[in-house]
Amino acid sequence: MSPSCATLDSGIGHRKTLPKGRSQTSPYSKPEASKGTSSGGLAGVVAGESAICTVALGSGLNYRGYNVVDLAREATFEEVVHLLLLGDLPNHQQLASLKHKLFRARQLPPQLLAVLRQIPKEAHPMDVLRTACSFMGTVHPECNPSQQQVDIAIRLIGGFGGALNYWHHFANSGKEISLVSDPEDSVAMNFLKLMNGDPAFKPHPVVAKTLDVSLILYAEHDFNASTFACRVTAGTRSDMYSCICSGIGTLKGPLHGGANQAALEMMLPLTSTEKAKQRLEEAFARRELIMGFGHRMYKQGDPRAPLMRRLAEALAAARLPDSDPELRGAQSVERVAPKDTDAGYSAPGAVLRLQQDYANT
Repeated sequence: MSPSCATLDSGIGHRKTLPKGRSQTSPYSKPEASKGTSSGGLAGVVAGESAICTVALGSGLNYRGYNVVDLAREATFEEVVHLLLLGDLPNHQQLASLKHKLFRARQLPPQLLAVLRQIPKEAHPMDVLRTACSFMGTVHPECNPSQQQVDIAIRLIGGFGGALNYWHHFANSGKEISLVSDPEDSVAMNFLKLMNGDPAFKPHPVVAKTLDVSLILYAEHDFNASTFACRVTAGTRSDMYSCICSGIGTLKGPLHGGANQAALEMMLPLTSTEKAKQRLEEAFARRELIMGFGHRMYKQGDPRAPLMRRLAEALAAARLPDSDPELRGAQSVERVAPKDTDAGYSAPGAVLRLQQDYANT
């Protein structure tokens, strides 16, 4: 099959409404800096402005003016994808159109499947995603940047779950899972079915909701390291696949997305407050960096974390009667370090029992 360039369509109708806050300039994108002074790294450097996502002190995290917690409670990940990519929450017809495009994107090119079968099981899932993204750029190359960017984003969002799970099953068991899916399935529901390896598998609704909310809360974060890396690559007028590969490589780093995985690995053995206190005191005595604690912008705690904690508790109650140790680990760490951020995200991951390496994908 030769490389092809495709453009997808859209629809019209009535949009869901949510309270929309005033657009703000993010401290990440336009910080205050003293003239004639310099500091380490890029602190105090104006990197740019964005209307897509703002992280502002005292007002939390907003996607195009909508509070992310409101979106997580009232919208689906697919609706948030439309908001971020196209600027507005979708009406019914637009949402149906987007879901159809995501459904079509789940069928991966056979050339990509052949590549995925060559990746060893020891590979990190982030490396698998980076490889899949890069290879997709050779099968469906960017020919007209101004018209293809949304289509490429949809193709990657729809295909990443299949690529990751196809590799995982084949690398660990030699099984080639079917990528045939239900067109009505959400991105989260489809991912859980693929992870199980059975298209007929029916995830618990609370599990699907938890993953959907997690995708929403992690969909954007202004000028963080990975999105900034994407912007640097885009600034050279490179293609979109290269930009996303730059972002994935940056997100993999232990000081960025890898903090989630590290927080999860730390929490799993900590099934009591005493164990958590002992572990953290030992780390503090060694002046050891504790992943998942503190945030440059959220000095009083990440506004997204409470919602994820509640979902973790709902998961433990509804789906996994034997998941209490995982949840206790997260709760124990929270008691000792209540301003923790990524550890709060890792609690649902622990209860979902997702492979630990999946935690920062």
